[in-house]
Amino acid sequence: MEMIRNKPYDSITVGDTASLSRTLTRKDIQLFAIMSGDVNPAHVDEEYANSSQFHHIIAHGMWGGALISTVLGTQLPGPGTIYLKQDFTFRRPVSLGDNLTVSVTVLEKRDHHHILLDCSCTNQDNEVVIEGQALVKAPTEQIDRPRAVLPAVELKEESVGRYQQFMDMAKGMSPLKTCVIHPVDLNSLAGAVDAAEDNLIEPILVGPRARIEQVAKENKLDISRFELVDTPHSHAAAETAVKLVSSGQAEALMKGHLHTDEMMHEVLNKEYGLRTGRGISHIFALDAPSYHKSLFLTDAAINIRPNLATKKDIIQNAIELVYTLTNRTPKVAILSAVETVEEKIPSTLDATALCKMAERGQIVGGLLDGPLAMDNAISADAAKAKAIMSQVAGDADILVAPDLESGNMLFKQMRYLSGIEGAGIVLGARAPIILTSRAGGPLTRKVSCAMALVYQRKRAEQSL
Repeated sequence: MEMIRNKPYDSITVGDTASLSRTLTRKDIQLFAIMSGDVNPAHVDEEYANSSQFHHIIAHGMWGGALISTVLGTQLPGPGTIYLKQDFTFRRPVSLGDNLTVSVTVLEKRDHHHILLDCSCTNQDNEVVIEGQALVKAPTEQIDRPRAVLPAVELKEESVGRYQQFMDMAKGMSPLKTCVIHPVDLNSLAGAVDAAEDNLIEPILVGPRARIEQVAKENKLDISRFELVDTPHSHAAAETAVKLVSSGQAEALMKGHLHTDEMMHEVLNKEYGLRTGRGISHIFALDAPSYHKSLFLTDAAINIRPNLATKKDIIQNAIELVYTLTNRTPKVAILSAVETVEEKIPSTLDATALCKMAERGQIVGGLLDGPLAMDNAISADAAKAKAIMSQVAGDADILVAPDLESGNMLFKQMRYLSGIEGAGIVLGARAPIILTSRAGGPLTRKVSCAMALVYQRKRAEQSL
């Protein structure tokens, strides 16, 4: 086990020195910004930094200062040191890739175990970046401690960063006139307001007027410019919203604070005419920063135990959405527990049949493979280890769950164990339905609105 050892006051002599070297990475800058809250655009905004006097991203000045503190606290004097005073002069900026050598040298030993040290940081060109002096109180006893093993840190980009392509595609499009069903909680109402402010939707708030206005008042949300259709309860809100879409007074639905099956009961009501010849299914656009591209999951919300014909429609809906959003032929991984065909595992038989249906033109626009286990679908290394030769394995765009139970559990594992967000919409009806998890925040609702807007507007262009 690696140890850290101090140098007590009585063992220190003038001229003693200690140092470390560190190369600045983007992750260092991001972690320092997160820890300090210093989001000066010179450090974290590439566009701004390129137009600044330095013409590129630079480190926070105190990043180098923190490295000086590291030498004082772990080497000279080391554990037991008490920082009393520090001054810095910043001579040059530190840029990505710069290698700093951080050194401290004892200048004086004073009474009360005080030590004065010269401090400096130089870059790879031997140019002084930071210089100054530190006054510390040195420990009086020898201390040997195991070096602490720190946790690994994985930086997760905000969802809007992963989803930015969808938001950018929606810019300039006329907002989608959208019935927001029963928005009587902060998430659903704030999501609708945020999406309206970004010109993604033109909300029609459908639900109990008093409850909606109370949520708006408590959270200081301005809904005065939105149409509000008063209904007594969530069931009536769903019925009214579906009728508005069916009659052409609105273009889309957005789920608020109500159960999905309560809303879908009205969507599927043959009287209102939102059904088409295509089955209805839900698609999540996953914010998975560790994956190398956008990833989609279907169906984790609508079809409980889909048969082969329903799975065909589930896949076709997802292909059309992903092609519209990415302009590339989607690679579709049909998931099961194993990657081989097993008679006792029905989902492997369905996967095989679906792939053959794609070969025969019954499913179009995508490249299908299955059955694939989850690891083989998203990891090229896992697929290689099992000798799976496939254009889809390890590079999937769409994950097709065998049924709602597995799809829903998969998404919630991603959401609560890995922090992966999911923006979602329902397709297959005459109008898109914006449907996120009730636990999803306003941001996922806004991104879901962007997806629905892009899908609806581009599909309309293709039909002209």
